[in-house]
Amino acid sequence: MGIPSRRTRLAACAVVAGAVLTALVPPAGATAAPAVPRTAVTAEGGPVPGGEGMPDDGFEDESESEQDDLAPAGPSAQGDGGVRGAPVPGRAGDFRLAAGSSLTRLVDQLGAALPEQGLTELMEQANRRSEWEGDCGATGIHGPDLATNHRICWQNDDATSSEWVPQAITGVSDAQEDEDWGTSTAEPIAVAAYDARNPGRSDYAAGADNCVQDSASDACNEKGVRVSFFNQATRMYRHALLVWPYVNSRKNISFDAVHAREGTCTTSVTTACKAQNGIHAGGMVWYGNHLYVADTSNGMRVFDMRRILDLNPDNNADVNDPTPDGLVSDVVDKKRVGRQSNVWYGYGYRYVMPQVATLKFTAARNTGTTSGNQCYATGRPKASYISLDRTGTDHLILGEYCNTANGGTSPGRVGTYPMTALTAAVQGAAGTAAGADLAFGLPTGATFKGEDLWHKIQGVVRYEGVWYFHRSNAYDNGRLLQATPQKVGGTTQLVGNPKILESSFGPEDLYLAHGRGDGLAPQLWSLSEHAPSTGCPGCKREMYSYKMSEVIGDFRP
Repeated sequence: MGIPSRRTRLAACAVVAGAVLTALVPPAGATAAPAVPRTAVTAEGGPVPGGEGMPDDGFEDESESEQDDLAPAGPSAQGDGGVRGAPVPGRAGDFRLAAGSSLTRLVDQLGAALPEQGLTELMEQANRRSEWEGDCGATGIHGPDLATNHRICWQNDDATSSEWVPQAITGVSDAQEDEDWGTSTAEPIAVAAYDARNPGRSDYAAGADNCVQDSASDACNEKGVRVSFFNQATRMYRHALLVWPYVNSRKNISFDAVHAREGTCTTSVTTACKAQNGIHAGGMVWYGNHLYVADTSNGMRVFDMRRILDLNPDNNADVNDPTPDGLVSDVVDKKRVGRQSNVWYGYGYRYVMPQVATLKFTAARNTGTTSGNQCYATGRPKASYISLDRTGTDHLILGEYCNTANGGTSPGRVGTYPMTALTAAVQGAAGTAAGADLAFGLPTGATFKGEDLWHKIQGVVRYEGVWYFHRSNAYDNGRLLQATPQKVGGTTQLVGNPKILESSFGPEDLYLAHGRGDGLAPQLWSLSEHAPSTGCPGCKREMYSYKMSEVIGDFRP
């Protein structure tokens, strides 16, 4: 039997409200089940049908205000006095990570159920066009101290989206030393954006009601994180949704967005039933075949570039595609995700990338609150941003975003991990540890517009032993900072360069394209997060780069 068109399915008779379709999975070799009329799929308490709820993945929830300069003060705020003393000591042991339970078996099951491919195939299907250089228009978001080398601007709906906010950036220079991917000019860049509209699911108290109802916007769903893969040769890009694999209560393999628990509220929202927020994805590193994504409260989630699931192989969204497991996939419905009533969904995205490993901090969380972006001198750090240093032995750099105006005892810490240790943990058994080999507290004492200079850090790179930090400044130009390790009173500390450089509006993560593979000059890439708004009419989202040689020169007295 052929797969009916969406028009035919939508004309199908409606099922009585409240009923749950429970079609059986066809035996191996049987004809794929026809697509299900959208009105036939109902759910109790959210887009996952009752009885198929996602189990808690054991991750701690994150504050919605994570890495937000305008976040309200938390209950333990100390006013705007901030941290003014000496830098906190860096304790490498606080940064220790350990592998969680293996997800390989679950991802293997997804690979058997759905078409699986790698990044090359995804990039060949890039469907969104960026603006390049002068086509981006006026350069109003950029400060006077740093000359942009390249500018890339998003397609209009991504540039203005109130739902998806770009945060993290990485690229082929992180992935491999020779940068050899596709054509010599492809130089892929990957950007992560988080779902900033976090109403949760089945939030009756906020009037969101049930997210699969026709009256509810698809923004009702917490979609977590998506990654946009950009090809510099074609100037095209494509989104992929990050997902977490699990086996539902009906013993079927499925996946959901990367957050810890589905909302199951039916009358009012309580702590016991509300959905958790998606992760912020403030930093990301592509290394080899793996994509490391920062999970602020927990550590890092790891994805495999070779294991991307394709929900629309024929590239024709008008017809549901049969899948290897005998079901079908739907890329039009933006309100459902995973396997529901024997149809596969991905919130409307063609490509989804399942998590393959977890790296979680082993140190205990400090007892103080972090709801206002407070940080503490000891205990578990926050994975606010990450980057890769290839200028020596490959290391991953991890650091904290903190707001000292809201309390806490530290403006932030940074730690470094040998990539050999992280790779071994990703590939090893549960509990395999990856220790940091270095840790520093951020410099202290300097001020900027009456507040601490060395806090509100959104990104970091270490290049030839020197550290560079991106500091945000709400809806205004941020700053690029420089620091070097120096002996102070017998202890090696990061000491800040008194010279600071004005950066873009809404500066975020940093990525160093070293250029060694293609003979290009090193470039420092970053991106801006703010879309134009009434609060910031001059804001604009861009990816942009600076020549690293000019950055170094600009920091000289």
